Amino acid sequence: MKYMMMVLASQADYDAQSGKGTEGAPEWSQKDLQAMFDHMGAINNDLAESGELIDAQGLAEPAQTRLISRGKNGVEITDGPYGETKEMLAGYWLLDCASFERVTEIAARVLECPVPANSPDYPIVVRPIGEVPDTIEG
Repeated sequence: MKYMMMVLASQADYDAQSGKGTEGAPEWSQKDLQAMFDHMGAINNDLAESGELIDAQGLAEPAQTRLISRGKNGVEITDGPYGETKEMLAGYWLLDCASFERVTEIAARVLECPVPANSPDYPIVVRPIGEVPDTIEG
């Protein structure tokens, strides 16, 4: 079955990774960034070797986001980030796994990514693609 596994983050998290930390999102050093890239790279390599990886991408910061919607006067375009949105999609994996349990194991491994002390938790959302299984044990 195919799954989308998504990592969430905020603009403050992207700012912290580029050297502009705040109390809620401490600044990342080059060593911290390299540790994250190494961790995620190892996961991607393992998933590619197992044949479970379809695609994986990190996304640009929310400040580079554009929302296109239908308004009263036609199409409306709004630049991000959006004050009402605390977390946005930071990256994703498209996976082909044998079970929901397997993709949950992978998500748990992603959560083990090293981060600077006092960093926020980066939640992961896992959603089946297409037909939803009869039971999802968790």
